[in-house]
Amino acid sequence: MVTRVSTVSFEGIEARPVDVQVQIMPGSVVFTIVGLPDKAVGESRERVRSALVASGLSLPSKRITVNLAPADMPKEGSHYDLPVALAVMAAIGAIPSDALDGFAVLGELALDGEITPVAGVLPAAMAANERDMGLICPAECGPEAAWASGDMTILAPRSLIQLANHFRGVQVLSPPTPAVRQPGASIPDLRDIKGQESAKRALEVAAAGGHNLLMCGPPGSGKSMLAARLPSILPPLLPRELLEVSMVHSVGGLLAGGALTDRRPFRAPHHSASMAALVGGGINAKPGEISLAHHGVLFLDELPEFLPQALDSLRQPLETGEVAISRANRRVVYPARFQLVAAMNPCRCGHATEPGYACKRAPNAKCMAQYQSRLSGPLLDRIDLQIDVPAVSAADLMLPSPAEGSAEVAIRVARAREIQLRRYASLGASVSTNAACPPGLVNDVAQPDAAGLKILREAADAMRLTARGFHRVLKLARTLADLDEADKVGRLHIAEALSYRSREVVDG
Repeated sequence: MVTRVSTVSFEGIEARPVDVQVQIMPGSVVFTIVGLPDKAVGESRERVRSALVASGLSLPSKRITVNLAPADMPKEGSHYDLPVALAVMAAIGAIPSDALDGFAVLGELALDGEITPVAGVLPAAMAANERDMGLICPAECGPEAAWASGDMTILAPRSLIQLANHFRGVQVLSPPTPAVRQPGASIPDLRDIKGQESAKRALEVAAAGGHNLLMCGPPGSGKSMLAARLPSILPPLLPRELLEVSMVHSVGGLLAGGALTDRRPFRAPHHSASMAALVGGGINAKPGEISLAHHGVLFLDELPEFLPQALDSLRQPLETGEVAISRANRRVVYPARFQLVAAMNPCRCGHATEPGYACKRAPNAKCMAQYQSRLSGPLLDRIDLQIDVPAVSAADLMLPSPAEGSAEVAIRVARAREIQLRRYASLGASVSTNAACPPGLVNDVAQPDAAGLKILREAADAMRLTARGFHRVLKLARTLADLDEADKVGRLHIAEALSYRSREVVDG
């Protein structure tokens, strides 16, 4: 007789159904797992054996075969421990054979029978709910699974004994409730920054439309401080965005205690990060920084210090909003609709733009050109705002704190985002910001008036704008108009949008 338990295998953020089949037959004493298991899955037989013994059960002296179907799909991860153990328990009569009907199961086992947390519980719960099934998962992951549906049956035991007692009617497991992550330390406020009014304006525009931003300036000018305060003016995640972000973070194992938050992600990897760390990949094709920053911000400090190949790998995700990772035996797609914010010095020594400074390495212009040549033109063409952040004078630092802080700016940003949300909802587009506006809608939503069209035509020839650059200027001008709550994109909006694409920032 074959005992079956349902579980899942992850492809990106999608949970594919997997059937765990256990057969116990007379023969040589062996415990075999087949069905393309990786090393973690293959080692589960030792964890299952020890957990059963610790729970007062022993494996029969027979041949135990576990098949993970479909057999041609690679199986990775430790979450197969619990379904294998429950299938074996059902096969030897330790729990009723029909107790697991209608449940998807996942969880890792400790040697003492405790059920420990695993990644991907939220996508697994969503998939189980779509199939009208319940879910059995670790207790610490229960609050995460509870977000899938309020009507879904979820069992979140802490140990095998607790689950077995529940099935025998000796103990009743209470259903978990959705958890919300409590706000941590206060977010840095724009009121902390003195001076840099033009940079604050660019930060507000970038936040309002979800545009990419590059800040160039000498060391200590406040580039990193500005970037760190961007989350304080961004609106909270929409319900749809919250679900997408949480599913990526669940697969990445980043949902501590199963608690979700509507705060937008802010990822700031070190410049030593590899291409796989940024875009995802590795042996097990895990989500990278760009996917963990989905619907949030990816901050790259010291931009030219990143590997050029790693930076150029961002070009396609910046356009499509997703990244496809292909390996010899699998292909997974992760969402990657992120806002790129980057900071850099004008040259390696950092002071080439300061008056009277003479670089010791080479003439200032040559030093800047060599340093900035690490950034490719196609990558820079995808950055809507490129601004200069000059050094702050001592006089500015001695001024009192500015009257306007993040709260006031966040109100304007939220108002502009609401305008965009209503606009694209009425057009049937599945985007919520101007930066993500499809090319086919740009002319419809950002058509400038006659004066704006004239200046745009002249600037496009003078600045040699590409077709992508032309459209990005229109999207940026649309955001500027939304901040002004203007129905039509005017000449001033076009002029300001063009000023942010000045090549002086990167060409010196």
